[in-house]
Amino acid sequence: MPAGLFHETYGSDEGIFQTWYVRVWLALFLLACVLVPPFVSEYLLHELILLGITIIAVHGLNILTGYTGQISLGHAAFMAVGAYTSAILVSKVGVPFPLALIAAGLMTAAVGMVFGLPSLRLRGLYLALATIAAQFIILFAIRRWPALTGGTEALDVPPATIGPLVFDPKTNKLGFYYLVLVIVVLATWATKNLVRSRTGRAFIAIRDRYLAAEVIGVNLYKYRLMSFAVSSFFAGVAGALFAHYIESIYYEQFTIGYSIEYLAMIIIGGMGNVLGAIFGATFVVVLERGLEWFTTEMTTQYPTLTTFLVSLKEIVFGGVIIAFLIFEPDGLAARWRTMRSYWRLWPFSY
Repeated sequence: MPAGLFHETYGSDEGIFQTWYVRVWLALFLLACVLVPPFVSEYLLHELILLGITIIAVHGLNILTGYTGQISLGHAAFMAVGAYTSAILVSKVGVPFPLALIAAGLMTAAVGMVFGLPSLRLRGLYLALATIAAQFIILFAIRRWPALTGGTEALDVPPATIGPLVFDPKTNKLGFYYLVLVIVVLATWATKNLVRSRTGRAFIAIRDRYLAAEVIGVNLYKYRLMSFAVSSFFAGVAGALFAHYIESIYYEQFTIGYSIEYLAMIIIGGMGNVLGAIFGATFVVVLERGLEWFTTEMTTQYPTLTTFLVSLKEIVFGGVIIAFLIFEPDGLAARWRTMRSYWRLWPFSY
């Protein structure tokens, strides 16, 4: 009878899929992601697309905050850079969507590195304040550059196209879902492999003990900037997908409230865990939609409670974050790992 996993080589210990059981369940999950969406409602398909875009963005923030320990409250602004970059390249320059998507990620990575320079001197709350400044500076630049970004007016974005395929959300929402699904899988795979690499181990060393990391030869300057670049690249790609899905972007779609929400997702899901981004994004999105439905129903039946119900979402959202920090500081990913360990050795799991 198996009593656990015993690795005989470093390769098997670092393997992504360590048992056939994990491979089978992952294959079944991906198969469900491909086969089920054609049969769901338009509303649910819309939510799945937004969830996928959110997961890509949260993967980036998890690399920066969860793995490298650099707090960022400007992630939504970096998404705005990617959204406007792709929109401008496709609509005004005529760049094909795939190239615009990559360019959006690279441009956002460059901007992220510029605002990541304070991380060489600042940490903790001081770095958080610096990234808040990035949030306001980027949105200010968008508002004050009307010739390029449209300023305070919405900027129309053409549908994403790849060769003969047109991913128009109005006529081909299912196609856009599959586009997002492919990029989510690639982003998750890239994140998992990054944190297993030499670069990922350097990120973790900086997060845990940056002085000890520097003593053993980790270049703090290089890897801190690299973490900002990689995180911003993911944010830029997510922002570009969001722009081509919404088809009309406005600077108020990328406020600091969304940056805080993304940070809450990795706290709830589990910082420093690839599954944490997926769990956290899914949990928060489901919680928000559930609260929206509840408040709408209650407002219809009890109009006198409208003022209280409008604030209910923020109250519950804040309470959930506090509860996770107190009772499950490692997030849902840690709980999932505990459950897997329990059932792996059942009925002798003690």
